[in-house]
Order: sequence, then C-alpha cells, then structure tokens
Amino acid sequence: MLDLGFPAWLRRALAAPAVALFAAFWLLPMAALGRASAQHGLHGYVQILVNPQYLRSLGITVLLAGTVTAAALALSLVAGLFLARHVFRGRRLLMAMLTLPLAFPGVVVGFMVIMLGGRMGLVAQIGMALFGQRWVFAYSLAGLFVGYLYFSIPRVILTVTAGAQGLDTRIEEAARSLGASPWQVLCDVTLPALAPALIASGALCFATAVGAFGTAFTLATDIDVLPMDIYTAFTLNADLPTAATWSLILGAVTWLVLWWGEGAGGAAAAPGA
Repeated sequence: MLDLGFPAWLRRALAAPAVALFAAFWLLPMAALGRASAQHGLHGYVQILVNPQYLRSLGITVLLAGTVTAAALALSLVAGLFLARHVFRGRRLLMAMLTLPLAFPGVVVGFMVIMLGGRMGLVAQIGMALFGQRWVFAYSLAGLFVGYLYFSIPRVILTVTAGAQGLDTRIEEAARSLGASPWQVLCDVTLPALAPALIASGALCFATAVGAFGTAFTLATDIDVLPMDIYTAFTLNADLPTAATWSLILGAVTWLVLWWGEGAGGAAAAPGA
C-alpha cells in the first residue's frame, strides 16, 4: 500500500471533502429514495414491483439498451480496428466527427432524430417524393434506437480504438502464416485480445442507454421506457413511492451491469483467461 508519510490527522483531513461529497450526493439521496419507496409499507412496495405496466417498461428498457449495446459494439469494432491500423489524411478530423455526439445533450440528440425521421424529416420527405407517403420512425422504438445508438457509438469507439492500437500485430501475422483465415484470426486472436475493452465499453454503453432520459423525453411520446415512467410518476402523478422504487430498481440494474463488466473485463485481461 502506498504511504506518503502523512500523519493520520492530515490524511483524514484530506479525505474529508471526498467523504462529505459522497455522503451528500450519494448516501443521503439513496437513503431518501429508500425511505420514499417504503412509504406505504411492505404491501405497497410489493404492489409497485408487480405492476404489469412498469414491468413491461423495464423489459422494453433493458431490451432496447441491450440491442443498442450489441449494435454499437459491432459498428465500433469495425471502425476502431480500421482507425487503429490505418493512417491517412483527415483521420484526426474523422475521429473528431465520430466523437462529436459526446458534446450533445440527450435533448439535442432527440431533436436530430426528429429532423431525420420525424413527420417533416429527411426520410419522410424522401418517402413522400418517391412513393407518396411519409416514412416516420422518430417517435417509435426505432427512433429511440437510432438516438441511443448515435450517442453510444462515440463512447465505445474511443475505447475500442485505444485497445486496438495496443494489440501486438505480430501475433496476428503469425496466425496468418500458419494458415489461419482472416475470420479465424479475428475470432481466435483479435477478439480475445480486445475482450477487456469490448466488455468495459459495452457495460458502460448499456448503463448509459438504460438510464437515458433526455432523448427519451424528446422522442418517447407513445413508448413505455422506465425513465419516462419514473418522470411521469413523479411530476404528473405526484406518486413519489412508485418513482422512488423504480429509480432504485433502475439504479440496481445499472450497477449490476457495471459490476459484471468490471469483473468480466478483469478476468478477460488476466493472463491465461
């Protein structure tokens, strides 16, 4: 353990601000949520947990986040390997453009999806010009998928590109010299080496998509996703116990995925894993 030689009282004084912030912004809010969720006793808590509407919203939210994560990993893997192994004019500009969505809040991402797939969006105008009918997908699960994927890819592609740059290409060259096909090299050499980066970025992508609110608030007019149901229960229905209960559940799902990702990523990075 690293010991800088500071006296005990000074170490406690240096740690005090971090402890105070942790208590103020995590412990106290979580305690308040727990108290609010149990406001009507155990029976009320159970009734909230078995409500079909919220269970359906939880299922849709998890399924959507999982689909977005899989798509973001697949697209970012291809792009990350290409960017890590090719140097060309405009590469830095391309990287900057790919990561630009990190600067946009969820509401702006939702607005961009509306401009693409809304009733007056680009896709609707193309459909109207070609087939006489508007193609609208912005206010459906497809619109949420596009919005979530848009702000998820930059988070994944940065991690995958950094991981790909650290790969030893000599191992791949050795596998090819022994007769391995490109697909075998990818599955048996490249993907196992990139597994820690893929797992870590995938867990972060899933957690971000599960709790995304701004994009859902802009697009989900007729879609049941859990962040919107929590918002409705708290602001429109003044149902604090329900909002608190499902906030805790949403936080637990996110924490479990991040905890799994940290453990699985560490196991994949361990020698002999």
